[in-house]
Amino acid sequence: MKKISVIGAGVMGRGIAYTAALRQFDVTLHDIQESSLENAMKQMEADLEKSIQKGYAKEEDRQLLKRISVTTDFKVAGKDADLVIEAVLEDIALKIDVFQKLDEICPVHTVLATNTSTMSPTEIGARTKRANQTIAMHFFNPVPRMKLVEIVRGLDTSDETYEIVKAVALQMNKEAIEVNEFPGFVTSRMNCLIGNEAMNMLMEGVASAEDIDKALKLGLNHPMGPLELADLVGLDSRLRNMEYLYETLGEKYRPCPLLIKYVKSGRLGRKSGQGFYDYSKEGVHV
Repeated sequence: MKKISVIGAGVMGRGIAYTAALRQFDVTLHDIQESSLENAMKQMEADLEKSIQKGYAKEEDRQLLKRISVTTDFKVAGKDADLVIEAVLEDIALKIDVFQKLDEICPVHTVLATNTSTMSPTEIGARTKRANQTIAMHFFNPVPRMKLVEIVRGLDTSDETYEIVKAVALQMNKEAIEVNEFPGFVTSRMNCLIGNEAMNMLMEGVASAEDIDKALKLGLNHPMGPLELADLVGLDSRLRNMEYLYETLGEKYRPCPLLIKYVKSGRLGRKSGQGFYDYSKEGVHV
């Protein structure tokens, strides 16, 4: 595995591309919007500068970002890739469309991975001619710092595909766990459940957002509070995940009405400037 293509230049896509480049992979980053690619490259350069200043990266690592090329041409992204990691929205129809296009473009040896937190690699792979080469690689935000990758086998994923993807994760300096596909995998099932309950408690007036988050950080040793984390992930993304888990796993994953209301109002978390906290006045609860 030498050449990795990443589809989608959002927060997760650019994080995966950045991490792969720093670990000696040649990376092609694809997005349909030129502006998204430009923003991704600027953000990666800024992130690397901060890492160098803090001593987490070396001065010579600046050269590694030259391993990343960008394109809006889907064929360019897929034609020479050994591994493609899709990082588009959590929308099963969109992901299937991307995989079907990749299936037609990519070399026969190319492994196709979805960076999904909830969706089914079995369902995605079944719509291609290479279900045995389809798998999920669930990275965590922020990708350069978070150590875990959940590697999720679909029903037809081959052992060879799993070993290839595991080797890539290890080269990217990640810890990998093997998960047999079930909705929500390991982390998303737990994370969505905790976050949804925190939202219900906020809605019921049990405590403020700040105090709910503080309780879990100081009482249960969570590095971030569940409401802070939901704002970071994006409340629209969290709602899509909750709706999928509600559909597949049942009543305990019914999305909190407050989450639905916030998304309808445009309060999507950090990316919109407002969610459970107001980021125009950092740390102030809305």
